[in-house]
This record gives sequence, structure tokens and C-alpha cells, in this order.
Amino acid sequence: MSESKKTIAFINIAHFIDHYTMLIFASAVIVIAPTFTMKYGELLPYATPGFIAFGAGSLLTGWLGDKWSRRNMIAIFFFGMSLALLGVSMIQTPFQLGVMLLLIGMMGSIYHPVGTAMLASHAEKLGREMGINGVWGNIGVASSALITGVINQYFGWRMSFLIPALFCLVVGIFYLRSIPSSVDHIVKRSSTSTARVSKSVMIWVVASLVITVIASSITFNAITVALPKLFQERLSNLTTNTATLGAITFFVYLSGAIAQYTIGNLLDKYALKKVFLPLAIVIVPTLYLASSISDYWLIILAIFIIAAIFGQVTVNDTMLGKYTADEWRGRAYAARYFLGFTAAGLSVGLVSILYNQGGFDLMLKAIAGLSLLTIIGAIIFPKENSSS
Repeated sequence: MSESKKTIAFINIAHFIDHYTMLIFASAVIVIAPTFTMKYGELLPYATPGFIAFGAGSLLTGWLGDKWSRRNMIAIFFFGMSLALLGVSMIQTPFQLGVMLLLIGMMGSIYHPVGTAMLASHAEKLGREMGINGVWGNIGVASSALITGVINQYFGWRMSFLIPALFCLVVGIFYLRSIPSSVDHIVKRSSTSTARVSKSVMIWVVASLVITVIASSITFNAITVALPKLFQERLSNLTTNTATLGAITFFVYLSGAIAQYTIGNLLDKYALKKVFLPLAIVIVPTLYLASSISDYWLIILAIFIIAAIFGQVTVNDTMLGKYTADEWRGRAYAARYFLGFTAAGLSVGLVSILYNQGGFDLMLKAIAGLSLLTIIGAIIFPKENSSS
């Protein structure tokens, strides 16, 4: 296996770890709270600093990746995440928990700006590799609650942090042994920035990206936060079993993984706008229709919604990879993820306000309205001089 392929393999594993570890507490908090004689709602806010660090830290980590070493930053990610997870497994007070969750967020902030830039530098076919990378992240999201729930049930909540800590440690050791420092200087010619549009219209690329990242990030987070509760309410005629609902949610998320792989391959075959615009258009009517239906039809629509919003992530990352030079690509991804994660953070409050005002009917219609901005972003995106 070539160095570039080995590097991409480790970057994909890191993407899985990043999303998996950030969501362990969301599942484990139900079991941890009684340990401190606290309620779910009382302990949950201890995760807030970690989620803030996850987004805000990307500005620093992206800069360090560009200026120092992407290879070494990913090594710090593996070993630092292992240490942070180990720390959570040993905590004795809620304050210690908050500190360790903050450390998890800080380590988690390394992956997206550094790992995605590293992937773009080593990819032969950028769209395809972005799609595959998205699948790994999606599996991390989908499996975290499932695996953490099983470990909590049979081995206790501390093991749900200790086991992935050991996994991160082992992967980190293999990473250092397999990936030499020289990978920082390898940039695949096919993945480097080319003049796909004239400089005079580059402003439209930037405007399109900013509008799309803000709108799609809010939509993405709002739907992923709301989906379990939406299914609990709207699928009650089919099942009230939480395990069954969890399995349905898991398979709906997997549809997003399949979509990212498919969209990634399409981006290598067609001009970006030809994929970008139809995908943006799909999101609005499906969200609007989902506001008033339930049961099997809701599951079908949810598959289309998740596929479209997860596919949009691949479009956003590929867009940035194609239009930025390698020497400052890490900082470009840092800005993209800082903007995206900040907007995503706002979506939790937005979901709460809209749901309290008018339930999921109002919330989904409002998010559908917001998603019109993504269509605008796709429309103003300029045509490329040549296809992908």
C-alpha cells in the first residue's frame, strides 16, 4: 500500500473516532447522572464547554497543521483523545467530568481542519475520497449510541470511555509506525488547487460557500438533534420500543453514509454545480412534507432528508478542497468548520424554541425555509471552466 493510501486510511479511522467519541457522553449521561445524585438535565450542561472547544479550537489546530505539521497534529489527536477518554473513565466529581469533556472537545477540534486538509493533499480522486471519508464519520455518529448503550448495560459507563481510549492508543501507535514525517510534503497533483474559475468571480465561490455552510450546518444539526424525538412522537403507531426506534434511526443515518459515497463519486465525474444545485433543491420540499406526516412515509422521507443533508457536507468539503491552495488549506477548513460548528451550536436553541412554539410542524417548516438559502448558494455558485 502506498504512503498516500495508508495516510488516507488513518484519516478515515480518525474521522470515525472523532464523531464516535464526541457522542459517547450523550448516551452515557443517562447512567452517569445518578452516580452523582443528579438529574439528566443538570449534568448535561457539563458537556457544553467541550462542544464549544470542538468548533472554536479548529481555528488554532488548522493553523498549527499548516504552519507546523499535519502528520504530528493527527498523532496528537490519537494520543490526546486516548488520554482524555481515560481521564473521563477515572473522574470522581462533576467538575472533573467537565474538565475531561473539555479536553475531549479540544482534541476533537484537531481532526476536521487538519485531517480534511491532509486528505485533500493525498487524494487521487478528491470527490470519491471525501465521500468515503464521510461514510467513516457517519458510521461513527450512527454507532456511538448503539455501542455505548451496550457497553453501559453490560460493563458500566466507565468502560464505555476506557475501551475507546485503548483503541485510540493502539491506532496512534500504528499511525506513528506507519506514517513518516515526509507525508507533510506530499501533495497529489490531481488534488491541488487549479484555476477552475477566473479570479474575478472567485468572490461568488466564497459567498456561495459561506451562505451554504451556515444554512446547511444549522439544518444538519437541527435535524440530527431532533430526529430521535421526532421518531418517538411520529412513529408511535408503529412502535414505542426504544431499541426499535434506535435501530430505525441507525439505518436512516446509514442512508446518509451511502449518499456521501455516491455524491463523492458524482463530484469526480461532473462539474460541482451540477451536483450541488439538485441536492440543495431536494432538501426544501422533503423537510416541508415531513412536517405533517408520520409512520412509514416519515421514515422514507427521513431517508431522503438525511441523504441530502449529509451529501451536502461532501459538496462543501470538496468545494473547499478544489478551490484552495495546499499551503493554506488547513486554515481554510478551520474557518469552514469554525463557521459551521458555531452555526450548528445555535441550532440546538433554535430547535427548542420552535418546538415549544409549534411542535415539529413549525420546526420542520422553519428549517425548510432556512434551507432555501442553500439553494441560493447553489444558484450563485459560478460555472467551472472545466468539469471535474
